[in-house]
Amino acid sequence: MKNPRWQGVFPAITTKFHADESIDAEGTAKHIDFQIRNGIHGLVTCGSLGEASTLTLEEKVQVAEIAMKASNGRIPVLANVSETSTREALRYIHACNAIGVDGYMVMPSVIYVADAREAMTNVRTMAQAAQKPIMVYNNPVAYRVDLKPEHMAELADCAWIVAIKESTDNIRRITDLRLTVGDRYQLFLGVDDLAYEGLALGCDGLLAGVGCTFPRETVALYDLMKAGQFAEALALYQWMTPMMHLDVSTKLVQNLKLIDVVAGVSTEYMRRPRLPLIGAERAAVVSIVEKALANRPAKYRSVA
Repeated sequence: MKNPRWQGVFPAITTKFHADESIDAEGTAKHIDFQIRNGIHGLVTCGSLGEASTLTLEEKVQVAEIAMKASNGRIPVLANVSETSTREALRYIHACNAIGVDGYMVMPSVIYVADAREAMTNVRTMAQAAQKPIMVYNNPVAYRVDLKPEHMAELADCAWIVAIKESTDNIRRITDLRLTVGDRYQLFLGVDDLAYEGLALGCDGLLAGVGCTFPRETVALYDLMKAGQFAEALALYQWMTPMMHLDVSTKLVQNLKLIDVVAGVSTEYMRRPRLPLIGAERAAVVSIVEKALANRPAKYRSVA
């Protein structure tokens, strides 16, 4: 199998809904097209930001299919696998294989805090079922399961695993991974407000949240870092950072959908139990975004 060499900016897209909480297929496709036209290199459907926990398996397949049609081969589409059992994960993978997704981002374990043996077995099983390129999503902060560099070294014999989304919130992990596994995997930084640091340490890409609203700016940050234009990249990163902090929150969905609304690129509808922000909480997010828009660098501005 040829490694696809995924790299660049891969937004974890939001799922768009109507006011009645049904999936807004047209709105989701429109938002994906907006991001692709502004230079993103790939995308991931139905992650945490995509409200996967509120969707049925069939709805997640529907969102993946919407993304495939909207992409129309322009970029790779990865379906996130975050089912609570291996059995359901394999059912989801089988359904997504049938519609032709390009690959998967897989969670080692969700809800159940698996040990390393269980988590690695789960990842291997999903990779074998998929027979397509896999990105392993490691997020011990949110999900309490940590596949460490030595575990990824053990998984290196599984050819289908080609990338890691690292979200430990510990930037030292990137260097530790490189020292342990070398270039065996593409490394994606999964924490928005560590994007500059991750790229400076040699990450191959960003799994972006704020990039959903500001795709061209996020791609520019990636390009500047890869070109060694660190001072210009730092200025752009500092402009984005207050908004990026909003991604590192238990209310990331509410925050980022509100960013979409203030920036005028999409809607705010979400599925309960989540509710739109109100009061001081809402005002704080609006203020951050409005300040950013007032100082938006025209050189890198995303186009509608």
